[in-house]
Amino acid sequence: MQKHSESIKKTKQDFIDAFCLLYSQKPLEKITVQEIARKAGYNRGTFYQYFFDIDELVDYVENELLDFIREKRGKAGGGHNSFVEDLLELYQTKSTYINAMMGTFGSSRFLEKLKTESSLNIPELDLPDDHPLKPYLVEFHLSSTLSLFRLWLRRNKDLPIEDLMALLANLYNGAISKIGITPTE
Repeated sequence: MQKHSESIKKTKQDFIDAFCLLYSQKPLEKITVQEIARKAGYNRGTFYQYFFDIDELVDYVENELLDFIREKRGKAGGGHNSFVEDLLELYQTKSTYINAMMGTFGSSRFLEKLKTESSLNIPELDLPDDHPLKPYLVEFHLSSTLSLFRLWLRRNKDLPIEDLMALLANLYNGAISKIGITPTE
């Protein structure tokens, strides 16, 4: 029974990996079920045993990434990492997914979901929830981080990750200090 369960997981993962590889190379609307199945090494009918359609597969991948962020941010003692550190850990854990969802052809819908999920707890921004600038600073921080992270991916990770993290921290801290808010460390 365990072998059968492992086989099911492997087949499903093969479809996910094939889809992510294709999505990192071309727009979603140009990807077909037949192409995913062929790339995964299965027939088209097998795909439908695991996913209703490509949209369900996209939702699955998005939810896997969002669940990772939720789990990371929800752990006891969590929230001490910066959004950049969480994003980096997500990349290191699920790079195939991230290359697809945040790459050149990635989903803006996913980026909005990621921003919404991540904005619930940003330790770098220690302001009361009712502060009038907080929603703007959260949006600035998340949008600029995601944008530069995507650029880093498109440029084939041409900077050491430590340099990218330092750049993001310096840009963010410099920007908020210009408006008279002291960043937290």
